[in-house]
Amino acid sequence: MPDFKRWDVIKIPHPYGEAPARHHRPALVLAAGDLQIAHGLLWIMMITTAPNFRWPGDVDITDHEAAGLPVASVIRTAKLTTIEGLHCARIGSLPAPERKIVAEKLLATLG
Repeated sequence: MPDFKRWDVIKIPHPYGEAPARHHRPALVLAAGDLQIAHGLLWIMMITTAPNFRWPGDVDITDHEAAGLPVASVIRTAKLTTIEGLHCARIGSLPAPERKIVAEKLLATLG
């Protein structure tokens, strides 16, 4: 299994409706380390393309190429989930300015 770290941008397999075929979606790793070692799990936030309808809490990725993304994208901080890391792959890393913003938004949501 790949060794992921916080702030990695990864591609995750994503089911497409009821079809058996899968496509990949980008996501941001928030937690790996011991969680991944003990359970094979990652905590992630979803990433979507910037032209999509904006949600409160969205964070623009200023350098989408460094993040391994083909187009301008945003981190959707309202969409946090746990996935198995087995079929995921690292494609980039979140630029430093956005790391601070994402952490602040997550802490604000947690209270």
